[in-house]
Amino acid sequence: MNPSTIGNGYVVIAALLWGTTGTAARLAPALSPITIAAVAMGIGGLLQALLAWSAITTSLSLLAKQRRLLVSGACAVAIYPLAFYSAMDFAGVAVGTVVSIGSAPLFSAFIENRLERSPLSKQWWLGAIIGVSGIILLAQNPHSTTHAASDSAIHFITGIGLGLVAGLTYAFYSWTARNMMMQGMTSRAAMGATFGLGGLLLLPLLVYTGAPLLHAWRNAAVGGYMALFPMCVGYLCYGAGLARIKSSVATAITLLEPVVAALLAVMVLNEALSPSAWLGIALIVGSLGVIAWPTRRITA
Repeated sequence: MNPSTIGNGYVVIAALLWGTTGTAARLAPALSPITIAAVAMGIGGLLQALLAWSAITTSLSLLAKQRRLLVSGACAVAIYPLAFYSAMDFAGVAVGTVVSIGSAPLFSAFIENRLERSPLSKQWWLGAIIGVSGIILLAQNPHSTTHAASDSAIHFITGIGLGLVAGLTYAFYSWTARNMMMQGMTSRAAMGATFGLGGLLLLPLLVYTGAPLLHAWRNAAVGGYMALFPMCVGYLCYGAGLARIKSSVATAITLLEPVVAALLAVMVLNEALSPSAWLGIALIVGSLGVIAWPTRRITA
């Protein structure tokens, strides 16, 4: 099977798992966005490092040579969940996820063009335009979230801004991990070290805000699910995908995540979506076929 097809499949699995995080977080309302971020990426990151420990220890010399990429990527890993879960808290699950993940491919393309001078294919641009059009329709849905409906405009705009921060940091750590792999490091070592260090940075916040995790079994179950499945298994799949495809393509495929998040928000959290939002979902799904399975590469 074509390596790019396998890589695309890994990233699709990751996106499906990530799409469940917003709804899962809402099932434990006693947990703050900071606590959710700290337990999900903190514990999840350390689990990734533990599973990749042998690969990390055999790559210590490469990690030392690429310490700037490692440290900057780990900082982005620590910032991302704080911005992401706060965006959903301020703007709602559907809109927060759409802005966070939907902006990542654009930030990824900007990073690659600025830091690598890497051109993007016409096919990628076509898929990106379709996907971004869908994101705009979905984000403009006036009934996408019951949480934000009663909040002020400033509150909602803050959520949008935090979503953009999440999209930028997500694109950046994808780029750093991909570059570490391109310089000879295995995906397990690159992702394990990056997320392990990022998880360590989040541990103080987990200690400071994590008491509610022990107050009810539901809180502990949600925290455990977030750390094990979306953050650990999801990012293991994402790392395997990044080893086979460009980070801009990988982040574009994850446009599937806000679709899953929106559908779960409707079915589980009773958030409402307008007809234009459903059209946006259809466009996002259509963009995946254009971006993720290119038939040939034509540079712009």
